[in-house]
Amino acid sequence: MRLVPLVLAAALISASASAQDRQVSSPGTAPSSTEDAQPTADLPVSLDHIREGLKKGDSPLLRANELPPDFRLDIVEQQKIDELLKKLDFKSGPAPGGGLYGYDQQRRLFNPTARPLQQPYAAFSRGEFLTIAAENLIAKYLGARLIGAMSDGERSKAERAAREEIDREIAAYCAARPDRADIQLCTTPDR
Repeated sequence: MRLVPLVLAAALISASASAQDRQVSSPGTAPSSTEDAQPTADLPVSLDHIREGLKKGDSPLLRANELPPDFRLDIVEQQKIDELLKKLDFKSGPAPGGGLYGYDQQRRLFNPTARPLQQPYAAFSRGEFLTIAAENLIAKYLGARLIGAMSDGERSKAERAAREEIDREIAAYCAARPDRADIQLCTTPDR
C-alpha cells in the first residue's frame, strides 16, 4: 500500500523534471530532433529504473514483513498420548487372569459342576460379586466422564500456562530488538 504513493510521486517528479529541462527555442529556429530526445535521457529519475526496482523487491518495507520467526511453540502432550494409544490392542478384548491358556487349563482341570469353588469369582459371595459388578459398571460409565472433566481442567491449565509462557517470550524478544517499534507483534496494546 505504501508503494502506490511512491510510484505516483516518482511519476510527478519525472513529469516536472522533463518540463523544466526543455529549452525554449527562438521563433526563427526550428528545434532539432537530437534536442528533443536528449532531455528525457538526462533525467535523474527514470520510470524504467523504478519498474526494475519494484521487480527486484529489495525494499526495506518488504523485508520487515519477510523476517523468519525467531521461536516456535509445539504442544507435544497430545502426541505422546496418541503414541501410547497406538500401542494398545483393543480388538481382542480383555484377557482373563492367567492369560488365555491359563483360563483354558483351569476350565479343563476343574470342572464347574464337580468343583464349583475352583471357578473364577468363586471366592466371592453373591453380595461381594454384585458389589464388584456395580463398581465396574460405575467406573465404566461414570469414570469416563470424571476423567474427561479432570482432563479438561488440566488442559485449560496447560493452555493458560502456555499462553503466559508465550507472552513472557514475546516480551523478552521485543525487549531485545532495537527495531521493536516497527514490529507489529511488539506494538500490540496487550503487550
